[in-house]
Amino acid sequence: MAGIDSGQLDGLRAAAAAAAAHAYAPYSKFYVGAALLFDDGAIVTGCNVENASYGLTSCAERNALFRAISERGPGPRIRAIAVANRNGAPSAPCGACRQVMSEFVTPDAVVDFPGVQGPETRPFAALFPFSFTLEMR
Repeated sequence: MAGIDSGQLDGLRAAAAAAAAHAYAPYSKFYVGAALLFDDGAIVTGCNVENASYGLTSCAERNALFRAISERGPGPRIRAIAVANRNGAPSAPCGACRQVMSEFVTPDAVVDFPGVQGPETRPFAALFPFSFTLEMR
């Protein structure tokens, strides 16, 4: 697969699973972790954080990206994204996460997530082919 080898993918999955252990999900009980592999080799993780006001809940994928930007700036680009959850449920990134990440992915970035029949790895462009872009403004 383009952009990432199987060893890197295994490490990214493990990092996402470890991040899920830190999730704050007292309402849904759906504990999610995400790990982002950047073009400079760095891995940054995040977990979901829920709130009693459900609309203020923040997904693991966006939390990982926001953490990366706050710690490293907006320059590095995402080569791969891994999502894991402690519930054993299929869980591709939501549309909001896909849109936010679309500004920071490399053209060949991949997304790995729990699918119905086990792990699935797909090109980011296949999961989110029509993102809003600066050119659309």
